[in-house]
Amino acid sequence: MSKVLMKGCEAIGETAIRAGCRNFFGYPITPQTEVPEYLAKRFPEVDGVFVQAESEVAAINMLYGGAGVGKRVLTTSSSPGISLMAEGVSYIAACHLPVVLVNIVRAGPGLGGILPAQSDYLQATKGHGHGDYKLVVLAPASVQEAVDLIYEAFDMADKYLTPVMVMGDGMIGQMMEPVDFPPMRDLDDLPAKPWAATGAQGRKPNIINSLYLKEDECNANSWKLKEKYDEIEKKETRSESYACKGDKLDILIVAYGTMARICKTAADEVKKEDKKKIGVFRPITLWPYPYEALAKEAKKAKRILVVEMSMGQMVDDVKLAVLGSKPIDFYGETGGVVPSPDDVAAKLRELVKRSS
Repeated sequence: MSKVLMKGCEAIGETAIRAGCRNFFGYPITPQTEVPEYLAKRFPEVDGVFVQAESEVAAINMLYGGAGVGKRVLTTSSSPGISLMAEGVSYIAACHLPVVLVNIVRAGPGLGGILPAQSDYLQATKGHGHGDYKLVVLAPASVQEAVDLIYEAFDMADKYLTPVMVMGDGMIGQMMEPVDFPPMRDLDDLPAKPWAATGAQGRKPNIINSLYLKEDECNANSWKLKEKYDEIEKKETRSESYACKGDKLDILIVAYGTMARICKTAADEVKKEDKKKIGVFRPITLWPYPYEALAKEAKKAKRILVVEMSMGQMVDDVKLAVLGSKPIDFYGETGGVVPSPDDVAAKLRELVKRSS
């Protein structure tokens, strides 16, 4: 199939259909509203179920029900909408149900603004809701990667029976780029779900539940979740290294999503004009975080620069990876301000001068 020029939000919607999703429950909020708009038009063509819920709270609980009967389900939202879904996501995780969530991040806190930001990192990776659960969090850096990760997220959710979030900033949702779409999944070939609540004729009822009033049962479920998360950490951690070949780097930049693309341009500029070796490390899974891969690249560097469209929400994870072995600097903007390649290059030159 030839490439198609498509806006990120619309490409996410089309990919969900191709991944076998026929059930969407959500509520409009900029800058992701084009996802439900696209699905509202496309779902009648594929016999899909589209519900615009009365709120994000209602949407996440509809997702809970759809997953409980064994369907591939999707919701998309943006920062404050994801906050409202937190309790429902905790329920879904505790019930070991597979769902896919998309967060196209806007500026915050509060209502913030509709411009791009990366200020939901802590929300996504450090708990979100209550209890001992985690979200798998995938961070695309392009519309094509958003397509690839959405397609994969449905399989990952089914494999591990867990919520999976694909998180991109507003640029991912609104930019247009050429994409190759994956093939249309045959619904009959999707994974069997013998645990689903589909009626108990000829078998014992399947009980989907997150309420455990006996402490030993609640404890056992939390251990079951932890074992799952340990397996995900071993098998699903992903990252990309750019211009990191060789034994030495003057500076290693750590950035994710579209900010990493900007940093690659800045690194190339400083390398060309200042003859300095700058590498870029990009986490693709924000949880599980690629600590070991980052530690390996950090050994080559004199110092590390973390660059984010936030006030430094990823810095603590970088510190955990490096364990005090390297100086770590931060450069970031938020509120919809997007650092340019020249801005990042200026920060790099400042650090190079400081290190000389």
